[in-house]
Amino acid sequence: MKRYKISDFDTIRPYKDSEIQMVFNRLKEEEAFQTLLNYVYPDSPPNFFMDKVSKLKTIREFQEEVISDYVKIVIKNTTQGITFNGFENLTNDESYLYISNHRDILLDPAILDVLLVEKGFDTTEIAIGDNLLIYPWIIDLVKLNRTFIVNRNLPAKQMLESSKRLSNYIRYTLSIKKNSIWIAQREGRSKDGTDLTQVSLLKMLNYSGIQSFVNNFMELKIVPVSISYEYDPCDYLKAMELLMKKKDSEYKKTSHDDLKHMGTGLRGRKGRIHYSLGKPMTDELETLQNITVKNDQFSSLAGLIDDHIHNNYHLWENNYIAWDLLNQTSEHSDKYSAEEKNIFIAYINDHENRCNLNNNEDKEFIRTCLLEMYANPVGSKKINNQPYAPQ
Repeated sequence: MKRYKISDFDTIRPYKDSEIQMVFNRLKEEEAFQTLLNYVYPDSPPNFFMDKVSKLKTIREFQEEVISDYVKIVIKNTTQGITFNGFENLTNDESYLYISNHRDILLDPAILDVLLVEKGFDTTEIAIGDNLLIYPWIIDLVKLNRTFIVNRNLPAKQMLESSKRLSNYIRYTLSIKKNSIWIAQREGRSKDGTDLTQVSLLKMLNYSGIQSFVNNFMELKIVPVSISYEYDPCDYLKAMELLMKKKDSEYKKTSHDDLKHMGTGLRGRKGRIHYSLGKPMTDELETLQNITVKNDQFSSLAGLIDDHIHNNYHLWENNYIAWDLLNQTSEHSDKYSAEEKNIFIAYINDHENRCNLNNNEDKEFIRTCLLEMYANPVGSKKINNQPYAPQ
């Protein structure tokens, strides 16, 4: 397999400290970026942001003084608090590959980075699909936040080469740069709450390995991450996307849709959020040694990761209520009160109505999708409450 030079990663890697002022000068000329700043800092003078960043010398300063500050404002204004566990499983002298379930385009890794810094760890590099990078200034902005680019929707030959480059970059970042990485367990966010790891992601990660299957993944030091939102502000938008795909299998979101999802995710109420970090996956990978069929190795590894994510998922009252409503049962009625049930039903009614549908069949589809998003984590935990056993 082709070995890459550092310069081969220039098109996908985050910016370096030496590049930030050049990028700030470029952003200063972008009218759309200035519009964003007016939205993010409505009570500040027009030049507040650029004056602030003109004094910054490092990416870490940018993250701490700009990104982290804003994420903390979002947490304060749109959540009822962040809880977490599992950070005791980490050590400062290691770099980890955080493989995570995925709810929000921007906030999932951003909140994790805030928690990591508060616990004395460095921030992660973040994998993001190029489908979200619809303007050059968005590319500039995310690459200032230690984000690297995942190219998608390429012809087959180019996709293979791109996947190999990405795989090499990830292994290089973990083993040579000693930076940790956050990556979602599958392409795109979960639309139905099932949170299943994509085998193609694991195959991509393995491209850069030169040892055995098990040793290749031990080298990555995978840490499964479970992110549990009490409310997903984009739930009705995801349900509408599922409805559009039901009506037209070729349907794809527009760049306008992506921007709407980003804005709704930042502004919408989320209730409580819990982050749970599993232990680094090392010794348990030994259970895959005896599997001789390569595809079975990948599917078994996906199962191990899913087992961690499902079992560590924090179930809120909403999840139990949705399960009982969807299955027309009172199985979990001891987990919630009648008042909590009524509040959740009102929430579902409100988000169903936001879709502005007149067709009863479509309205029923949307309602079912909304309930499934909250109910499926309960089902996943029921199924995966025992350690994954490779066949």
